[in-house]
Amino acid sequence: MINVFENLPENTELEHFQDIVKSDAVRIERIVSHGQSSPEEGWYDQDEHEWVLVLSGYGVLEFDCGKLCQLKPGDCFLIEAGRKHRVVETSPKEATVWLAVFYR
Repeated sequence: MINVFENLPENTELEHFQDIVKSDAVRIERIVSHGQSSPEEGWYDQDEHEWVLVLSGYGVLEFDCGKLCQLKPGDCFLIEAGRKHRVVETSPKEATVWLAVFYR
């Protein structure tokens, strides 16, 4: 059993990624952010779909078309494969805990 709110990383200078489930068909990952964002020149362009759920804190996603999407606890969003995106902002005051499900 795992509790996604337990054993949060103490180092808040880095964003932390932890696989919870990993198989050929799906990967479920816990991401813990503390004010981190994507590099200015860095856009994610994945060959997998990514369904994200914010459990605590908040995150702001930006897409290459200029659209912004703010996610607060309980909000989820499907990022389709090939849709360029980046993280513009996460909460600097508390841990932003994301649950991300990657699949083809």
